[in-house]
Amino acid sequence: MAHPKRKISKQRRDKRRSHQSLSPAPIAICGVTGEAHMWHRAYWSEGKLYYKGKVVLEKEVVEE
Repeated sequence: MAHPKRKISKQRRDKRRSHQSLSPAPIAICGVTGEAHMWHRAYWSEGKLYYKGKVVLEKEVVEE
């Protein structure tokens, strides 16, 4: 394996890492339900699963 000839200073190391920070996840507001959700993700609202403003799945309620 390759080994560095000299120690990398903290300043040089931190300058290199300054661009690696994470950005917050993009949030969208649904026009149908008004619910906040992540882009390109299905989300639950009032017992229904929505994707692109359309109902994909409804939660079944079993009464006994």
